[in-house]
Amino acid sequence: MTAIEIAFKYGKKPGPAELRALDAVREVYGIRKLWFSDAENVVRLEYDRSRLNDDTVASLLRQAGIDIQEKLVLA
Repeated sequence: MTAIEIAFKYGKKPGPAELRALDAVREVYGIRKLWFSDAENVVRLEYDRSRLNDDTVASLLRQAGIDIQEKLVLA
Protein backbone atom coordinates (compact mmCIF):
# COMPACT_ATOMS: atom_id res chain seq x y z
CA MET A 1 0.00 0.00 0.00
CA THR A 2 1.19 3.49 -0.89
CA ALA A 3 -0.56 6.21 1.10
CA ILE A 4 -0.83 9.50 -0.79
CA GLU A 5 -2.30 12.79 0.41
CA ILE A 6 -4.05 15.10 -2.03
CA ALA A 7 -5.76 18.45 -1.55
CA PHE A 8 -8.31 20.36 -3.59
CA LYS A 9 -9.53 23.92 -3.32
CA TYR A 10 -13.32 24.11 -3.44
CA GLY A 11 -15.71 26.97 -4.16
CA LYS A 12 -19.11 26.63 -2.55
CA LYS A 13 -19.04 25.22 0.98
CA PRO A 14 -20.62 21.75 1.16
CA GLY A 15 -24.10 21.63 2.62
CA PRO A 16 -25.87 18.81 4.46
CA ALA A 17 -26.64 16.87 1.25
CA GLU A 18 -23.01 16.96 0.10
CA LEU A 19 -21.75 15.95 3.53
CA ARG A 20 -24.10 12.96 3.53
CA ALA A 21 -22.88 12.02 0.05
CA LEU A 22 -19.30 12.08 1.34
CA ASP A 23 -20.16 9.12 3.55
CA ALA A 24 -20.21 7.05 0.35
CA VAL A 25 -16.79 8.44 -0.63
CA ARG A 26 -15.39 7.41 2.75
CA GLU A 27 -16.60 3.87 2.09
CA VAL A 28 -14.69 3.54 -1.21
CA TYR A 29 -11.95 0.95 -0.84
CA GLY A 30 -8.67 2.85 -0.80
CA ILE A 31 -9.90 6.11 0.78
CA ARG A 32 -8.25 6.31 4.18
CA LYS A 33 -8.97 9.81 5.53
CA LEU A 34 -10.97 12.84 4.45
CA TRP A 35 -11.02 16.23 6.15
CA PHE A 36 -11.99 19.84 5.42
CA SER A 37 -10.39 23.17 6.22
CA ASP A 38 -13.31 25.59 6.03
CA ALA A 39 -11.04 28.57 6.68
CA GLU A 40 -9.04 27.79 3.52
CA ASN A 41 -11.83 26.11 1.49
CA VAL A 42 -9.65 23.02 1.11
CA VAL A 43 -10.57 19.35 1.24
CA ARG A 44 -7.76 16.87 1.87
CA LEU A 45 -7.78 13.14 1.38
CA GLU A 46 -5.39 10.33 2.11
CA TYR A 47 -5.79 7.36 -0.21
CA ASP A 48 -4.08 4.18 -1.36
CA ARG A 49 -2.23 4.99 -4.58
CA SER A 50 -2.17 1.30 -5.57
CA ARG A 51 -6.00 1.34 -5.69
CA LEU A 52 -6.91 4.86 -6.86
CA ASN A 53 -5.43 7.84 -8.69
CA ASP A 54 -5.86 11.63 -8.43
CA ASP A 55 -8.46 11.81 -11.20
CA THR A 56 -10.59 9.10 -9.62
CA VAL A 57 -10.48 10.83 -6.23
CA ALA A 58 -11.48 14.16 -7.81
CA SER A 59 -14.32 12.42 -9.65
CA LEU A 60 -15.60 10.87 -6.41
CA LEU A 61 -15.66 14.30 -4.76
CA ARG A 62 -17.49 15.85 -7.73
CA GLN A 63 -20.05 13.02 -7.69
CA ALA A 64 -20.68 13.85 -4.03
CA GLY A 65 -21.43 17.44 -5.07
CA ILE A 66 -18.20 19.05 -3.88
CA ASP A 67 -17.37 22.14 -5.98
CA ILE A 68 -13.75 21.23 -6.82
CA GLN A 69 -11.89 24.23 -8.26
CA GLU A 70 -8.27 23.13 -8.45
CA LYS A 71 -5.79 20.55 -7.23
CA LEU A 72 -3.27 21.99 -4.80
CA VAL A 73 0.43 21.16 -4.73
CA LEU A 74 1.43 19.85 -1.31
CA ALA A 75 4.97 20.53 -0.19
